[in-house]
Amino acid sequence: MEILRIDLANKKHVRDFIGLSYRIYSGIPEWVPPLEIDARLILNTRRHPFYKYSEAAFFLCYRKDQPVGRLAVLNNKRYNEYNHSKTAFFYLFETENDPDIPQVLFKAGFAWATSLGLTNIIGPKGFTALDGLGMLVKGFEHRPAFGLPYNPSYYPELIEALGFETDSEVASGYLDTKKEFPSKIHEVSAKIQQRRGLHIARYKTRKDLRALIPQLKKLYNGALEGTTGTYPLDDADLETMASQLLWFADPNLVKIVMKTSDSPGLEDKPVGFLLAYPDLSASLQKIKGKLFPFGWVTLLRDLKHTDWVNINGIGMLDEYRGLGGTAILFSEMYKTIHESGQFKHADLVQIGIDNARMQRELRDLGVDFYKLHRVYKRDL
Repeated sequence: MEILRIDLANKKHVRDFIGLSYRIYSGIPEWVPPLEIDARLILNTRRHPFYKYSEAAFFLCYRKDQPVGRLAVLNNKRYNEYNHSKTAFFYLFETENDPDIPQVLFKAGFAWATSLGLTNIIGPKGFTALDGLGMLVKGFEHRPAFGLPYNPSYYPELIEALGFETDSEVASGYLDTKKEFPSKIHEVSAKIQQRRGLHIARYKTRKDLRALIPQLKKLYNGALEGTTGTYPLDDADLETMASQLLWFADPNLVKIVMKTSDSPGLEDKPVGFLLAYPDLSASLQKIKGKLFPFGWVTLLRDLKHTDWVNINGIGMLDEYRGLGGTAILFSEMYKTIHESGQFKHADLVQIGIDNARMQRELRDLGVDFYKLHRVYKRDL
């Protein structure tokens, strides 16, 4: 076997890196290919905002001139500065079912990370806050929600054989939209909104959503105060998120909980959010991740016809979580799913296992946590 740190300016290297996953998953019907333009953007150091402040190395393993494994290792400098750490991420790992391949891939990745003074590694963890987190360890029989990782069932065993241990886990849950929520949740939501001066902001157009982006930045970064394991978003991050989300987002599925200003002339304050969008996984399977020449037509058509919706962001600022704050979010989640009349199935995406209270409350509402992703850690 030969290990190569690829040259991102080399078209063959890039083609081999991207193309390997199509061969690995050729016999796995659940796999959803990424959008090819997004896969190429990650490998473009001139255009992707990650490279303005950080660096990454990409490795390919060849056997008899054919790629059989790949790996990306990231040095996210903003993450390390915010968390006062020396942590590397690993991401985009793919391999044939051969333990020798990850051994040599990670040996090269570890060497690169330690040469930069990094002392530990976690992953799978990607380039932006939108990148799906972790390695699938439960739910291999289900198609992943749009943007979420999927991997063969033998991956966790290969990773754990390298000395990786569990760092954290996130669960995704299924909700049948015919499920009725208790009326008490809606009653509590209405009372709390009135008592605490809250209201729900709704949006009609993509232009409205574009104007919302700065508020989402404040809300996301404000929710990070006192936490570890992530880092604040900047304007470049927000622009990347906007360009990825706005072309397929349904404005009616986005809700922001606002605190009415006590002073005339001051803007209302965003204190909670619910982000949902139509799931396009089946469409991506049809077009094999390629928008051109005609894949975009299929995606735009399926936006109006898919009966799956992904809820991929739900939260409140800490000071508003108690005293009925979650009832507001659950009530709005129910309304979001049912108001369109389009959706039969909902996927609640990647809720932290450590958020035991929300997990319990969602189970009580009929959510079946049927997929589990694991983030691994290891010292270097």
